[in-house]
Amino acid sequence: MKFWFGLLLTAVQSAHAFSDADVRAVAAHGPWPPAFKADPSNRVSGNKEAIDLGERLFFERRLSSNGEHSCSRCHLPERNWTDGEARARGLALTDRNTPSLANVRLARWFGWDGAHDSLWSQGMRPILDPREMGSSAAQVAKLVRVDADLSCRYRRVFGAPASEDEKVLVDVAKALAAFQETLVSGRTAFDVFRDALVKGDKAGIGKYPESARRGLQIFIGKGSCNTCHVGPAFSNGEFHDTGVPFFIEPGRVDPGRHEGIKKLLSSRYNLLGKYNDDVARSSATGTRHVVLEHRNFGEFKTSSLRNLALTAPYMHNGRLATLRDVVNHYSTISPDRLHSDGEAILKPLKLSEQETQDLVAFLESLQDGGGRYRRRAFVEDCR
Repeated sequence: MKFWFGLLLTAVQSAHAFSDADVRAVAAHGPWPPAFKADPSNRVSGNKEAIDLGERLFFERRLSSNGEHSCSRCHLPERNWTDGEARARGLALTDRNTPSLANVRLARWFGWDGAHDSLWSQGMRPILDPREMGSSAAQVAKLVRVDADLSCRYRRVFGAPASEDEKVLVDVAKALAAFQETLVSGRTAFDVFRDALVKGDKAGIGKYPESARRGLQIFIGKGSCNTCHVGPAFSNGEFHDTGVPFFIEPGRVDPGRHEGIKKLLSSRYNLLGKYNDDVARSSATGTRHVVLEHRNFGEFKTSSLRNLALTAPYMHNGRLATLRDVVNHYSTISPDRLHSDGEAILKPLKLSEQETQDLVAFLESLQDGGGRYRRRAFVEDCR
């Protein structure tokens, strides 16, 4: 009896073994966490005093027109820097879901539509957007000049506030970016498994749940999910039509990347402009070569899958409530809903109930448990 049970166990284990190609595919999703790399377009990237100033500004409600909204109103640390709402609400309801700020420094484009090519330029958008914080360069600059503590800390980082309000606004955004660069999610059960698999550590491999292991094999195999969700952050950072309707309400649509490229190229704050601290403009290569195409209409950014279980609801408009809903969406997706001139990437996966459960189990294994962020104990005096 023990002999036959041993054979059965071996057969089950071998059925879920990883080939050399599988190991390479899994290895490509690490190591984690990634090393810090300063943003050349932001001269205060990685600067400790800029990070301190940026953290204060992130929770500062006086940056908004009514003094009641801060960046943290929609980006809650306990929800992996999202808000749990289908569509963000600041001074008014917006059109899109609040994206997570975790690991945002790894992105190439920023926002669901990629209308910004740097983290600091993206940071200005919600401050100025009348539906979010509804502020202005003049209001932000006045706060920095008048508030003794903020003014002191600003001077430590940038020197005396410039006479031009817009310059002060850009500096504030760069300090916010320096803080947001520190928001890196922790290691997960998947990362432990990935490292063990690469090393051939059988004991470490065995600690990863069998359901998550089967789901991972679907992810890199039948599902080809790693075509778009690539690398350590599980995102290629680009834009795709995933069959999610882009109608906001009857008679009004969200054009996604198509409009985002237009905004990017017309922005005075893009990396081709005067506020890029990278004199050589080496960081502006993508902006210089981006091309507007018809197929960009209705395309939205590929989100990272790390800590996905904490960021429901999902997609650019919060249309899908649970991870299971997301998996079912790709399991039953109709190719007829995709652009005929777009990429032929998606096809219905037609997953069984067990496969659906396994893929969800894998996605849940990308969660670090949360609770890593602790707001710094600020020293009140700045001289």
